[in-house]
Amino acid sequence: MRVIGLQSLTSTIKPKIIADIEPQDGAHLSDNEITIRNNLASLYRIVDQLGVSQSIFNHMTARVSQKDEEILINPFGLLYHEVTASNLVKVNLAGDILGHSSSGYGVNRAGYLLHSAIHGAHPEYGCVIHLHIPDVVAVASLKCGLLPLSQESMIIGDVAYHEYEGIINNKEEKERMISDLSNKKVMLLKNHGFVCCGESIAEALFLTFHLIIACETQIKIMAAAGGNIESIVIPSIAAQEATLRVIRTGGGGVNMTSNVDNIPELNDIKWAKGEMEWEAWVRILDDNGLKSGYKYKKISK
Repeated sequence: MRVIGLQSLTSTIKPKIIADIEPQDGAHLSDNEITIRNNLASLYRIVDQLGVSQSIFNHMTARVSQKDEEILINPFGLLYHEVTASNLVKVNLAGDILGHSSSGYGVNRAGYLLHSAIHGAHPEYGCVIHLHIPDVVAVASLKCGLLPLSQESMIIGDVAYHEYEGIINNKEEKERMISDLSNKKVMLLKNHGFVCCGESIAEALFLTFHLIIACETQIKIMAAAGGNIESIVIPSIAAQEATLRVIRTGGGGVNMTSNVDNIPELNDIKWAKGEMEWEAWVRILDDNGLKSGYKYKKISK
């Protein structure tokens, strides 16, 4: 993974503001939907910054609410740095487009099928990220799968696997995929890519970021070992479980009272998984004038 600064973009490209919904245009939208649109568009920009976007392909979706079976998805045809709050497309789980994109582009069918299947089976998942990252595809295609070789691999918890069946295009595969995912939040798609699900957009990005690092690390370790798994040190089950327990507290353990007793200003802030990291990423967008529209818990001094 390589982090690229916005300053590396061609100077002739005028960056698009993220939170671009004007009051008169968003009068029919709830405050909650506008917030989710801003955050999902920010997610596309962050993934692009990380250097893991793939042209116009792959998709990340957010559920508008647990009550309504509606999701937001990128308009198929735009690059990730072009995605804004207003040009996201709203689709229901039956496949009907409820709100056309201001870009004029539509929705990719295969991408919609994968995401609608997961959102339909898991209303608690507020965000689903599906990307094709070479190192993750490589690990997903190994018979041993993802091994607990690094702290990042332990952080993401149990991982599901799904066999490659070609481009998703039918109801039967959707059902098999949901069965394979079960109650997990990370699924490696063999010879294909991966899916990371989160109760929030922040959690989905958190899992994605650590999955990519875990796979990059595994590729390097296996290369150093000459492919001989027997020569690789694998941490104990107890160490793996202890790592996961700390991460579940949110903020990398910052929510644990013993860590913040002497820092009064932190006692008032409780972070969900990935939320502290999310604010850090969004600050990069705002510091570069992209106007994410995000309401920060902690203002950076």
